[in-house]
Amino acid sequence: MRRVFFLVPGTTDRYRCGGLSVALHTARLVNRLMPTDLVTYRNRQDDYLFLDDLLQQEPAPGETLWVVSWGFEVPKLLRRLRGRHVIYHAHSSGYGFDLPSGVPVFAVSRNTLGYWGDRAPRNPLFLVPNALEPHWLERGARLGVAVAEAGDRSIDVLVQERKSSRYVLGQLVPALRKLGLKVVVQSGWVEDLVALFNASKVYIYDSAEYWRSNGLSEGFGLPPLEAMACGCVVFSSFNHALADTLEPSVVGHQIGCGSLAWDVRRICESVREPAAWRPTQERLNQLLSEHTETALMSRWRSALAAIETMPSDEVSLRRAPTFVLRFNRKVGRILRLVRRLISRR
Repeated sequence: MRRVFFLVPGTTDRYRCGGLSVALHTARLVNRLMPTDLVTYRNRQDDYLFLDDLLQQEPAPGETLWVVSWGFEVPKLLRRLRGRHVIYHAHSSGYGFDLPSGVPVFAVSRNTLGYWGDRAPRNPLFLVPNALEPHWLERGARLGVAVAEAGDRSIDVLVQERKSSRYVLGQLVPALRKLGLKVVVQSGWVEDLVALFNASKVYIYDSAEYWRSNGLSEGFGLPPLEAMACGCVVFSSFNHALADTLEPSVVGHQIGCGSLAWDVRRICESVREPAAWRPTQERLNQLLSEHTETALMSRWRSALAAIETMPSDEVSLRRAPTFVLRFNRKVGRILRLVRRLISRR
């Protein structure tokens, strides 16, 4: 049976982010399918294997499946792993690099899948959406699990400072507070996020400005899904992978559109009557079921089985460079024009 190595730079506080959480969670789940280890490549840590050591122990190509995911460092890692069996676990998009032919892409969202479907159409592509960790589904106070209506929630509006737009922090939050709403802007580490979400009526997530300023995309957008699992009304931007799960005015509500006054009116109404602004229970259950650990493991099992059937001794198909496609298109137009001119004589 193959062994799988998930590569991360380290696991200390310096690297704490959504990408690291997803890598840790996914590695734990894939370990149920085949032997899986986390491997660091920047920080040498006593609890984990280290990339330099492993490359010396196993000559290429080896039997190990190497999973890379860390954004800007993917090209460097691919060069170090040249000749080995590598999977690109694609979170965000927009980093600008190309993939070697034959490297499978395991995309965590349809947005990312579409990006690589355009940029690497000859590479094997798979959709493996991230899963909510069990505590969100088990403890989330949504209707039908643990009823927590408006009167049971002490926070009117919850905003997480990281990734929030200047509009939300600088205009919307003060406007809501001026009307007497209790607005909590969470920053820093929180020991129990489920409890914080369970205590909130409305959750605001506006990341479009943040990702646009960084030239990257929202890779998977779990926070709004986590908020809905806890019974919150969600106001969000609909950029990138957020569009995978959020349908305007049905599952979530668009923030920062129209005017400040309109946002304020809608949020106040949702605070007064949150049940009228949440998705239907049937729709929410369907959405959450697609992001369970069981669903994620099924996707990984299917994708891993598919790449096992790919021949390793045959030449992989390659995509034509964009400049070649454009050149051929221009040549084709010229030839058609010449034919028309000749036919008129």
